[in-house]
Amino acid sequence: MRRFLTALAGLSTVVVDDLPNGAQPGLAVILCHGFGASGTDLVDVGGEILALSDKLAATTRCYFPAAPVDLADYGMFGARAWWMIDFEAIQRAQREGGFRQRLRDERPDGLVEARAQLLALVTAVRQETGLGLDRIVLGGFSQGAMLAVDVALQLESSPAGLLVWSGTLLNEVEWRKLGPARKGLKVVQSHGRQDQILPFAWAEYLRDTLTDLGLQVEFLPFDGPHTISLQALQRSVALLETIG
Repeated sequence: MRRFLTALAGLSTVVVDDLPNGAQPGLAVILCHGFGASGTDLVDVGGEILALSDKLAATTRCYFPAAPVDLADYGMFGARAWWMIDFEAIQRAQREGGFRQRLRDERPDGLVEARAQLLALVTAVRQETGLGLDRIVLGGFSQGAMLAVDVALQLESSPAGLLVWSGTLLNEVEWRKLGPARKGLKVVQSHGRQDQILPFAWAEYLRDTLTDLGLQVEFLPFDGPHTISLQALQRSVALLETIG
């Protein structure tokens, strides 16, 4: 297994593959970590994906960009974010029952900038590998999953697939405008019923919205907290195998 650090589109990025030296991948997987994690938080997931499938090990390269916002100034050394989160507003919306309307109205400050950086990274991966969007899978965990959904909808054509681990719905108005162009896009979405950070009902909002827009969502609820379940990883590998 090969693992190295590089810079792509201005983002520090760990690359993982098991390809022979000089070989180009037939499939690229870009996975974005969540709020408050280190840039390497999901790197071991790439190793697990390749270890679970000989087919993917022979064809796939995984990319793990570090989010641009350094949270050291907030006392979270080594932690990063794609954009800052207004936790007080989220808690207030939970208490007052206005979460869904807030999602409908809100495009978080910093999302547009994060989107631009991930779109630029996708372009860099395409240039590096020679792959089209139909050979690139986007995904992530928590905040990274939300960004992956947003970017998948913003691209000029559909990516090969979408992996949404413990994500939720945001920027709903814009997503609903863009979503019909992604009809048929295959999505693996997982969420813990005991998630205390992003409640399970919020994942259901996302599932229902993507399904309404015509995306093919395989929804994987599990008994557990804010994490990635083994079933989610296995079904993600299964989706990747249908592509790679």
